[in-house]
Amino acid sequence: MNRLRVEILHPPVCGAGPEPRLGAMRSEPVLQVQALVKRYGTKTAVNGLDLVAQAGVTAVLGPNGAGKTTTVETCEGYRRPDSGTVRVLGLDPVRQARELHPRIGVMLQSGGVYSGARADEMLRHVAKLHAHPLDVDALIERLGLGGCGRTSYRRLSGGQQQRLALAMAIVGRPELVFLDEPTAGLDPQARHATWDLVRDLRADGVSVVLTTHYMEEAEQLADDVAIIDAGRVIAQGSPEELCRGGAENTLRFVGRPGLDVGSLLKALPADCSAAELTPGSYRVVGKVDPQLLATVASWCAQHGVMPDRISVERHTLEDVFLELTGKELRS
Repeated sequence: MNRLRVEILHPPVCGAGPEPRLGAMRSEPVLQVQALVKRYGTKTAVNGLDLVAQAGVTAVLGPNGAGKTTTVETCEGYRRPDSGTVRVLGLDPVRQARELHPRIGVMLQSGGVYSGARADEMLRHVAKLHAHPLDVDALIERLGLGGCGRTSYRRLSGGQQQRLALAMAIVGRPELVFLDEPTAGLDPQARHATWDLVRDLRADGVSVVLTTHYMEEAEQLADDVAIIDAGRVIAQGSPEELCRGGAENTLRFVGRPGLDVGSLLKALPADCSAAELTPGSYRVVGKVDPQLLATVASWCAQHGVMPDRISVERHTLEDVFLELTGKELRS
């Protein structure tokens, strides 16, 4: 697959032609949120949230109702904060929207497309709104939209609508792009193609703020991960930093849901812990050695449990998320 180059361009200065601007050279944060509060009536969706995103790819994770969508929409300028400050590329997204909007791209989960418009005409229309758009034909080819260019938006599959929304977000060569669930509804091949495109954006200096329900996606793409719950950022760092600890000391097995974890704990050494993370998925943390493996296997046999698999794995981002929020990301 050909690499799509997305050079960021300065506006012309003193009549000169546009010059490449690499987002990777930006030393200040691309996104700064301080003490953000947003309410809907009596409900507080965002409650004193602080978030800083540097150049690169930042993934924003959180269970439903955590406040991540409201936070991102406020950064995009679609919602006005009740209090707190928001700066995107150093600009206020509400008061300085006119200066900011040409410099950012926004992928809306709903698409933001007139249902009767054809895919190619909508993308070409958006391209004409920008001074130095990407080559539309190359973008259509890269995202696999060539076969549906003359199909109306409402007749596109969910995956095709997602890819069109992504194309519309990046066609203007943004310095920063907000991607809301960019691979939702995509088949594995299309998902990996989208991941490659996000990597290309990053390589060309485009910063990305990504919301996703796929933990693997965040681990694969993100330089930094922010976990939001109850309207606040409760943890932030690189995937490696968040997952540090327990990497070689985690034993996992799959069995029937609802096993007596308390009974398992009694059979384990005193310095071990055990939990059912999701129904039927169990994790034992401690000094993983042949003796511990034998203890777990013996306990399963005594309780009539045939584990689907037993494995020693690293501490994952999903583990961290569940520990911090007590919720599944897809809940």
